[in-house]
This record gives sequence, structure tokens and C-alpha cells, in this order.
Amino acid sequence: MKDTYLLETPRLLLREFRQEDAPHFFALNEDPEVVRYTGDPPFASLEEARQFLLDYDQYEKYGYGRWAVLRKPERREGRPLWIGWCGLKYVPGLDETDIGFRFFRRYWGQGYATEAARACLDFGFNQLGLKRIVGRAMKENGASIRVLEKIGLEFWKEFDFLEHPGLYFRKDKLRVKTESAR
Repeated sequence: MKDTYLLETPRLLLREFRQEDAPHFFALNEDPEVVRYTGDPPFASLEEARQFLLDYDQYEKYGYGRWAVLRKPERREGRPLWIGWCGLKYVPGLDETDIGFRFFRRYWGQGYATEAARACLDFGFNQLGLKRIVGRAMKENGASIRVLEKIGLEFWKEFDFLEHPGLYFRKDKLRVKTESAR
């Protein structure tokens, strides 16, 4: 099966989730530090992770979603390496699109989340025509807050994040002035 990538950055490839990503999802959510600020419990089994991927319907419903993030292979490596996920998620109850990301801990602090999130933000505004993208993080999650700020989201308001203080960030697509608008 030939890989089809939706987004490419200098170091990363992003594609839709697949059922064979289940072992990665399972392992990612097994790390208590990775899910510490998410409110998500670990998957009970590899089969539960696989079922999550089979049931994932964001692409069909909204035309976008979260995407698998793979590091491009280095010379000695044969295939891209699955390092986490990043992408956009439409939240119908709030009528908004949020950006989220989660990476294996060994890839933290290397700029991968910022690089992937920046590409997703650009895709959302320039390919999907979204007018606003939001990001949410627990107040204690300084690393995610820094990523949201680095990609240009600005603090908007505080909110209750699963009974923890949370911060809401947003970025609106800039309107380009035309000659007739002057």
C-alpha cells in the first residue's frame, strides 16, 4: 500500500489515521505523562485502540481531522517513523475547529509539535477556508501553551477543562483588503 500524505513539512509527513496505527495509539496513551493534561484515559486494549480508529469519522463528516505524524526517514532508515498525531477537529456543540497534538515523549522538545501544528493551521486557513481555529490547554500544561503561542494563537479566555483551570486560545484568518474595500 503506497502512502498518501496530506501535508509535508521539512521533517514530517502527515496522513489520515489507519487501522494499522492502533499499536501506536495504544502505546502513546499508555504513557501517563503523555495523557496527563488531556483528560483521556489509556485504551483498555489494543483492540479498543483499533476500534477507535475504525470508528473515527471526522474525515467523512467534516473533510478533515487529526492526522498521523511521521518523521521523514533519515538515510539509514527505510520508512517514515510514526511519532504522534496532530490536526484539526470540528466540535459541533461549540461550532468551532480546534487544533490538537500528541507525541511520544521521546520526541518532545524537538519542535515536532510546532512544525506539525503550524502546517495544520496553514492547511485549515488556506485549504479549508476556516475563519477561526482555537486551541485549548490545561493551565499547567506549559509545553502545549508554548506550542499554541508559537503558531500564532492568542490567549482568548479561561475556561473549566475537566474540572481543571484551562486556557483558550484562538486565531482568526486575516482578511486581505482589496482595492474596492479601501
